[in-house]
Amino acid sequence: MIITVVVLLVLCPCLGLAGWAVWKVADAGSDAADTPSTSAPGLPPTLPSDAPTSAAPTPGTEFARGDCVVNDGSASDAQLRKVPCGPNTYQVLLRIPATTDGDRCEMLAPQATANYVHDNSVDLFDYVLCLKER
Repeated sequence: MIITVVVLLVLCPCLGLAGWAVWKVADAGSDAADTPSTSAPGLPPTLPSDAPTSAAPTPGTEFARGDCVVNDGSASDAQLRKVPCGPNTYQVLLRIPATTDGDRCEMLAPQATANYVHDNSVDLFDYVLCLKER
């Protein structure tokens, strides 16, 4: 009886957290599916670094759908910064939590032209941004 209670106390939070992550991904995916899809070209390997630099850097900022970003870093070490939407920026179409699989953008946001993978040492804080060049 005690072993059963201990197992339930360990599994319930884990299952709840996994359910929450699935719900967030499904919720984000259903919003992306509502937009008309167009055939997107292959994902470019880099983000533009020649974008306007009118806004101050925003380290540690959470990125959400609709935000526009530029890359102040390099292709191998991207440093995204929120900026007002305009030419030479990327708009966040979808944020997929708890994953580092950038290929999921092809299925969940087919109009994306690039993606950004944030790989944290704690897998729960990983995320992928599906981006569309403006």
